[in-house]
Amino acid sequence: MEYFNIISVLVFLSAAFGYLNLRYFKLPNTIGLTFITILFTLVVFALSYFDDTLLKAERFIISRIDFKVVLLDIMLSFLLFAGALHTDLQKLKEQRWPVLFFATFGVLVSTFLIGTGMYYLLGLIGLPVDYIYCLLFGALISPTDPIAVLGILKKAGAPKKLEIKIVGESLFNDGVGVVIFLTIYGLASGSGAEFSLASVAELFLVEVFGGILLGLLLGWLTFYFLKRIDDYNIEVIITLATVMTGSLIATHLHVSAPLAMVVAGLFIGGEKARSKAMSERTESYVDRFWELLDILLNTILFVLIGMEMLVLEFNQTYIYAGLLAIPVALLCRYLSLLVPVNLFKKRLDFVPNTTLIMTWGGLRGAISIALALGLTESMERDLFLVITYVIVVFSILVQGLTVEKLISRLKLK
Repeated sequence: MEYFNIISVLVFLSAAFGYLNLRYFKLPNTIGLTFITILFTLVVFALSYFDDTLLKAERFIISRIDFKVVLLDIMLSFLLFAGALHTDLQKLKEQRWPVLFFATFGVLVSTFLIGTGMYYLLGLIGLPVDYIYCLLFGALISPTDPIAVLGILKKAGAPKKLEIKIVGESLFNDGVGVVIFLTIYGLASGSGAEFSLASVAELFLVEVFGGILLGLLLGWLTFYFLKRIDDYNIEVIITLATVMTGSLIATHLHVSAPLAMVVAGLFIGGEKARSKAMSERTESYVDRFWELLDILLNTILFVLIGMEMLVLEFNQTYIYAGLLAIPVALLCRYLSLLVPVNLFKKRLDFVPNTTLIMTWGGLRGAISIALALGLTESMERDLFLVITYVIVVFSILVQGLTVEKLISRLKLK
């Protein structure tokens, strides 16, 4: 009953904040919900000086929610499947090589650039941190968040060639980012003896390629069953079962559930699969169901991001470090994209200023916060959690609000 109460409160807040945003603020949902929730939490902090009842209630809700588990083990699979289901598979195939390089080479280079930059930056401001922990931070902040990117780019009017690169990278790079994070986490936690080159390769193969293979199998099985019936009610339930049972199987096999859901969503959402397996009515209902579920989960997720302020250690130096880390993260992302962009821009006719737009449009989000929450105290959890939160909030509120203006200024709409 307690969890039902918490979910009910979250859905109520999501509905209330969503209404306020649409009625008064008129911001994109991702941005508006994050902004209103942060504003609400600050008001609760101010009221607590007179009556702390509301603050205690909000803290009680957050204390009962394991954000890392809720996002990475539950919500992420649904959100990625919904995002992949509505991604143009044909255009993604055309851009598969740059997307692959962005999601692998780009994340790896960004991890080391950010880790090195933060090591020297923190030392300069009197917060010396071991290099291995800075690399760990680089790994958790490097992947762009598909949830934040998908929600904002669709309204920004970016050229389709550019949009598919950013969306495709964001859908796939979290799997690579998590593998890099887990590898460095093992080294940082003192189990480095177990992390040879062979073990890292094995982890990558099992997590990433295992997830891709499972996704292909799930996509084909779903296609097989959808093709043999014509009842939109049952067909919608089949797609829901694909995500729920697929996530359980991925967890049991220790492969990447998010990657499996991305591949399954792309398989089922492809034009050929849709035309052969779904009637027009079924296709409409499947799309509407997953759009609604996507909006609901996104709404709850970004309300939770705003409420995560309650778990932060409000240290002035930490906030200062977070503000200084913003240009470091942006510069390192820009540098990590230079090689892949220059490698493919002539063959695939990249739009002008691709590196600049991918840097500003590559938003960080809930995945980074979830990984930061998984750090231990010895890994400077409080420091890196505050820095991560500052970067994520800046990314959503500032970059998210201005990416459309940047595209218009560069005359790329």
